[in-house]
Amino acid sequence: MEQRVSNPAQEALDMITHLVEAMELAPTVAVHSMDANRTVRFWNAGAAQMFGVAPDEAVGRPIAGVLPFVREAEHDAVVDEVWRSGKPGPARDWQVRTRDGRVLWIYSASFPLIQDGVVRQVFCMDIDVTERKRNEAALENAGAHFRQMYLKSSDAILLIGADSIAEVNPAALALFKCGAACNMVGRPLSDFAPLRQPGGALSSVEMTRAWDLAHDTGNFRCDWRYLNCAGELFWAEVLMTSIALNGEHLFYVVVRDITARKQAEHRLHLAAQVFENSRDAIIITDREQTVIAVNRAYSNITGRGAGEMLGQPLARQVPGLEDPALNQDIRRELDATGHWQGEIHSRRAGGDAFPAMLALTAIRDSNGAVSNYMGILSDITDRKKTEEHTRHLAEHDFLTDLPNRVLLLDRLSQALQGARRSHRMLALMFIDLDRFKEVNDTLGHQVGDELLKEIARRLVKCVRGADTVSRQGGDEFLIILADIGGVDQAAHVAGTVLNAIAQPFRLGVHTLQVSGSIGIAIYPNDGDDIEQLIKHADVAMYHVKEGGRNGYQFFNADMQAQIAERVALEEGLRRALRNQEFELEFQAELDVLSGDPVGMEALVRWRHPELGLLLPERFMAVAEDAGLMIPIGTWVLQQACRHARRWREGGHPLVVAVNLSTQQFTHKNLLGCVREALEGSGLSPEYLELELTEAIIMKGGAAAQGTLLALSALGVRLTIDDFGTGYSRLGYLKDYPVDKLKIDSSFTTAGDGAVVATIIAMARNLKMQVIAEGVETGEQLAYLRSKGCDQYQGRLADAQLRGSALAPLLH
Repeated sequence: MEQRVSNPAQEALDMITHLVEAMELAPTVAVHSMDANRTVRFWNAGAAQMFGVAPDEAVGRPIAGVLPFVREAEHDAVVDEVWRSGKPGPARDWQVRTRDGRVLWIYSASFPLIQDGVVRQVFCMDIDVTERKRNEAALENAGAHFRQMYLKSSDAILLIGADSIAEVNPAALALFKCGAACNMVGRPLSDFAPLRQPGGALSSVEMTRAWDLAHDTGNFRCDWRYLNCAGELFWAEVLMTSIALNGEHLFYVVVRDITARKQAEHRLHLAAQVFENSRDAIIITDREQTVIAVNRAYSNITGRGAGEMLGQPLARQVPGLEDPALNQDIRRELDATGHWQGEIHSRRAGGDAFPAMLALTAIRDSNGAVSNYMGILSDITDRKKTEEHTRHLAEHDFLTDLPNRVLLLDRLSQALQGARRSHRMLALMFIDLDRFKEVNDTLGHQVGDELLKEIARRLVKCVRGADTVSRQGGDEFLIILADIGGVDQAAHVAGTVLNAIAQPFRLGVHTLQVSGSIGIAIYPNDGDDIEQLIKHADVAMYHVKEGGRNGYQFFNADMQAQIAERVALEEGLRRALRNQEFELEFQAELDVLSGDPVGMEALVRWRHPELGLLLPERFMAVAEDAGLMIPIGTWVLQQACRHARRWREGGHPLVVAVNLSTQQFTHKNLLGCVREALEGSGLSPEYLELELTEAIIMKGGAAAQGTLLALSALGVRLTIDDFGTGYSRLGYLKDYPVDKLKIDSSFTTAGDGAVVATIIAMARNLKMQVIAEGVETGEQLAYLRSKGCDQYQGRLADAQLRGSALAPLLH
């Protein structure tokens, strides 16, 4: 029978289940066990049938009161030797008296169950041989009827003389599957045995020894492995009796098939080995959930030996199950499905707590009634540590080990809920280091990283344990001051933070002095949700920057002037669309190996009639809030395609890259806009590249894949911009038709080689191109070349084109 073993715990479950099944499904084999006090601990259906005593009448009572032996003292001595030696007792025949007055002959074998080097129980397997005894008596006492009995015996009988089979009865022909007597008579009995017996001894040698013993003692009994005429192996119990007939020395051999018994013994032995040697802790109870056995692993894991476990209720002896409500849930689940599994907080014998996974399974007898329960207890301390470490990595900044944005938002949400309930104030501080980029540029990113880590340590010391210090990325930090009594408390913390940042930093051979700008938003005065508070704290911080840096400022009504500015910008943007005030600049994209230009990224600029040339950072946020990204994006797309067509006509077949906004990507007519831009300019689709960020794709929802597939079907190329800074869901990379990944400049300029190399390797495996932006130095380019990056852009790329025929294309 094929058996699948998924894990040690399941293997143990299967073996124990098979053990019980073997006991219950073999009605001719009575199986019982007793403890050191001779108290019955197990009584199977076979025992109940054979001896007329039900399991609930036998279990828990002395064996002598349940199954009296005719020669009780002699039987007790055999069992005592099993307890003393820890070895199986010799199998032999015994007479017992049953409750209804019958006297039975049984063939009984005893096996010790050892745990922690100590015999805990003795298992006895009994077969009713009363009929065999009667047959033997009949043979001995009825010589005149020997032939009749010989022919009709259900046991296989063979007469062996002169080293070969002289005669066989019909039962022997059936057992050996040889058809006719001529197929056996005249052949040595050794022909019907494998070359070696299971123990490894040669069958011929062992058989000769058996003949000698039978001859010397008159008879000899053994278990033997035979090979029938069909080539099948089977186990048999053999009784060899030496007789003299008409002056000739013969052997009278009775062979009985015990294959089923041997299989049951093997399953019992194997199950016991698995039970005892499993690495998972296993505990067995009766139907009342009283512990009847535990394995070595249970003692090793919990520190509780079998002595203090046996006979005790499971819930009281397995820490973590004391909760009555939990016990009720477990019992309901076991009754409904036969299985329960869950995590519990367990304790070792010394009192040390540890997390554990407990699986309980009901074991049923042949009638479908629950007879036992098996529990498998696994110490999951290491798994929990791994999970906690993984969770920590996901929620904390890799450089400073401070909470990252994910954890900050969660804690800010909880802090806001608490503030609403208690009607208390909450402060959010937005901290940005002043001129931190100069540190990176002059001393290198390694010094910059060390500075950030030291600042993080100082910030943590400035706040209470209930507060949260978070790094948002770069040189930005956020602090949540939960449950403050007033704005003066936030001002005091801000002053402490500024003072801490202003103290000199000694980083190796360098001594640095830096400052910070802090914006503060107060709940509920400056907003009642996360987005408002972060936004207003950010606005307040920028006011500090504009006012000269190195200070703090609360968000207040005066800052509403910015709102007026935004309104003015929005009106200006609408006018710019009407008056064609937008223009494009292009940033070159060069091949890393050859240095040749392969494309141009279109960058929109606003030629403001009063403020001059404005970069997107100045007006894009306003455009998004005003819903103007679609008309602006459409204009950029159309103009970029026209430029690319002119480049091609001028002998420069370059790809033009255009950034898509969230509003464009989710707009229902995006495909029509792209098709119209291509057709209106006459540009072939392969020369248009659309760039989207990971966040934009995620905001596209379920329709994102269909939109991307439709764009790809047009023939345009698709690039993931700022890869690694957003959601970084790798699944969409293989599910969506992405052609290129653009490594964000924060990784390139920060010299984060591990991230850059990982992105390039991943793109290679997915057969995508890679372009790095923000490349400023030859060293960065050399590193990208060594890792197999395809393209790059940035100041270095633009410098390469200055003075060339393509330079005018950049403006």
